[in-house]
Amino acid sequence: MPALILPAIHASHSGTWLRDGDTTRAVGKGQAIVATADTPLLMLNAPLVASRLGYPDLSGLDLLELFAFVHPARFVVPTPKGIAHVLGLPEPASDDAVPALLQQCAGLLLERCESEDWAERDGAWSVLQSLIRQRWPWAQVLSPHVRQPQRAEKWLFARLPEWEEAAERNPPAPTHLSDPEIDARLEHLTGATAERREGQKMFSREVGRIFAPRPSRTAPHLLLAQAGTGIGKTLGYLAPASLWAEKSDGTVWVSTYTKNLQRQLRRESARAWPPEQVRDHAPVVVRKGRENYLCLLNLEDALQGGFGGRAAILAQLVGRWAAYSQDGDMIGGDLPGWLGTLFRNRAIKSLTDQRGECVYAGCPHYRKCFIEHAARASAQAQLVIANHALVMVNAARGRDHAQRPTRIIFDEGHHVFDAADSTFAAALTGQEAIEMRRWIIGPERGSRGRRRGLSARLADVASYDEEGGRAIAAARDAAELLPSDGWLQRLAEGEPWGPMESLLAAVRAVTYARDESGGQEAGYAIETEAAGLEGNFVELAQQAAATLAAIRQPLIRLSLRLETLVEDGPDWLDGAGRARIEGARQSIGWRVDTLAAWEAMLNRLGGAPDPEFVDWLAVDRSEAREYDVGLHRRFLDPMKPFARVVLEPAHGVALTSATLRDSKNWDSALARSGANHIDGKVLLASAESPFDYARNAEVLIVTDVKKGDLAGLAGAYGRIIEACGGGVLGLFTAVRRLRAVHGRIADRLARAGLPLYAQHVDPIDTGTLVDIFRDDARSSLLGTDALRDGVDVPGESLRCVVMEQVPWPKPSILHRARRAAAAAAGGSATAHDDRIIRARLAQAFGRLIRSKDDRGHFIVLSSAFPSRLLSAFPEGTPIIRLTLEEALQRVAPGVSRLDQQADLPVHSSEVERD
Repeated sequence: MPALILPAIHASHSGTWLRDGDTTRAVGKGQAIVATADTPLLMLNAPLVASRLGYPDLSGLDLLELFAFVHPARFVVPTPKGIAHVLGLPEPASDDAVPALLQQCAGLLLERCESEDWAERDGAWSVLQSLIRQRWPWAQVLSPHVRQPQRAEKWLFARLPEWEEAAERNPPAPTHLSDPEIDARLEHLTGATAERREGQKMFSREVGRIFAPRPSRTAPHLLLAQAGTGIGKTLGYLAPASLWAEKSDGTVWVSTYTKNLQRQLRRESARAWPPEQVRDHAPVVVRKGRENYLCLLNLEDALQGGFGGRAAILAQLVGRWAAYSQDGDMIGGDLPGWLGTLFRNRAIKSLTDQRGECVYAGCPHYRKCFIEHAARASAQAQLVIANHALVMVNAARGRDHAQRPTRIIFDEGHHVFDAADSTFAAALTGQEAIEMRRWIIGPERGSRGRRRGLSARLADVASYDEEGGRAIAAARDAAELLPSDGWLQRLAEGEPWGPMESLLAAVRAVTYARDESGGQEAGYAIETEAAGLEGNFVELAQQAAATLAAIRQPLIRLSLRLETLVEDGPDWLDGAGRARIEGARQSIGWRVDTLAAWEAMLNRLGGAPDPEFVDWLAVDRSEAREYDVGLHRRFLDPMKPFARVVLEPAHGVALTSATLRDSKNWDSALARSGANHIDGKVLLASAESPFDYARNAEVLIVTDVKKGDLAGLAGAYGRIIEACGGGVLGLFTAVRRLRAVHGRIADRLARAGLPLYAQHVDPIDTGTLVDIFRDDARSSLLGTDALRDGVDVPGESLRCVVMEQVPWPKPSILHRARRAAAAAAGGSATAHDDRIIRARLAQAFGRLIRSKDDRGHFIVLSSAFPSRLLSAFPEGTPIIRLTLEEALQRVAPGVSRLDQQADLPVHSSEVERD
């Protein structure tokens, strides 16, 4: 099929090009905006084009939307180069060739719809009819190319497979793994021709020790394993894990912190469990929190009118994807990360179970539910790939022992402390309280959607069980006193309603009164300690606590009535009904625990501080806009509940990471793993990276970029990217500076053929930004903490990492309390901060060298980088203090020492080690 001859537009930081017919010409932004307003134009990634033009109301024929219709659940990098590659076309040589490419791509996609072997034809015609009614711009263009099937197509929900009940598994058999067995399994996974790595073999054997029967009930086998980058730790731990699962018929949970590693694990696990050998049950299952999966009931509501406008079009495209998705994972799964951003709204999240309102067996799609599929599959699996938070939640709430992890490998183990810190935290804020109200009462009047309150979800229980009905009514009446819509405005106007809003108003007033910034930090959150509070504040807290107790107590009674109903239910209560009530009990238990934590926090106010916790008040703001107000509580040491809830009930646990310990000191790893809070001996293992950092990497500390000089900082970034020819990952500690730097250099770099992308600037999700960066070796990417860890970009695409400054810990009440606790325990506040900084530097440096062939520079723009922090970098890595001009000479391709003979000397006076 020839190219689709429609006017096409492409906009980048270097200019804008418009193609009409067979002619492409450069146009100004004004001309481009007029053209887009006159007629729908063909474009790629409309929100990005709108951002480039400064025209937020831009609309047109977005090629990515067409791709999502034609090939749902298929990956494509959303750039001209990316879509050219996936469709088998040559990539455009320059920006002015992109409009013609878009026409070619559109023609190929339409031709695909006419092909007899179009794999995703099923359901396309029916969805297209709905999209025609919703006036999707592509609908009329597509209509001649998608033929009507001879038989009526089954609706999405009729095509999805149902899960099946399975017998409860026997407990795993006690099993010992011998070193020769582990070695043989590792060789099988890596391949007989693979390079032999003694470090990987040693690491694999050490992990195997956690699968031995534990010596006593509260003494799990606990291994802390430092595994340097390049060791091959994934296959290193999958070897003993797969061997133990096979011999014992048990389940191993591998927990990660980033979605990127979950995807990698799923790929690597195919070596241990080849897909062609799978029989009855999937041996490998990926598990995430409920809020990651598509809720079919929410989707049905959206498809039947719950969504309007562009969101309704998104729902249809998500429906297309759901029919072909591997597991219904919308966040980091096979739903394109860019799909939600194309529609510039939060409709993607509203299609998941964000509020815990699942009705379980009461849902007409319960037997086809993606979440239930994953939960049941994981109970039969040999390997469950999860994240740290889910593992901790399952350990804390797991009433079903089949879902409670007992053999766990925490990859990215250096994040376990932070995950536990969030999991075992309590936050009584306006947003949290209003969600509690909605869960109990239901949505406010005038709200759209199917969301129902507790009364509606358990109406049959209330009608059958009088006491249960009274408990529901009591909880509903008490919840009326929680914050409702418009609470933030009422707080700002000084007119709070009810005891909870009155408390939040007092929190807001105290926090602003104690603010030391003088209004200079209007875009950021402010906080103050929950100490020295006046009597009126404490009285308001007690009234709020009484309100919470009035909700919690009937919920407890309701839970007991539901338990009785399940054990001795009426004749009409079938298996599905029992499952629905059991699901409701679990959801109620979660809310009861939350309410109890809130009450405990409020009841401590005005009394002696609890040494186990850190409490504070906060007003959360973003760009001078308040979005939440409340009280917060964290464990001073979150590894205490982690040890009690996760480690003690387990039989074997391993924490592994390339940055688990601080230099060669295990003290921080022991403290941040929970090891100090359990019985028994802790196993320690270390496998050093096989990479030759001395030959393949340099750390350059630039000393002449002044702190606070935004122009100088932007100039440094721009010149470094130009000298490297792209391939730069820029890391920032503040979004404001990131935006300022991007705004000053993006156009200049684009004119030199060096694309620049940025978090918090480009309307693209973080995962897709990394995909774009990985796909184009001349592009560069600016970001914050999310890009400092868990980003895997090997090869030429990442040749240089630049940090704008030393990553000092952000001052906060929680940080100050932990700093003081470290000093009180015999250490020092400075040592506490240094450990955090060295960990961040090590994690950032770890992005640079991802394979034995990688080379690159790690640059810190700091005029006074403390020498005591240099141990963060791998031993032997040259560390040089120099000027920006000298740094530019070292990083330029063909000039860099790393691009010349490996034994080229470095002047000894330049090199520094701690």
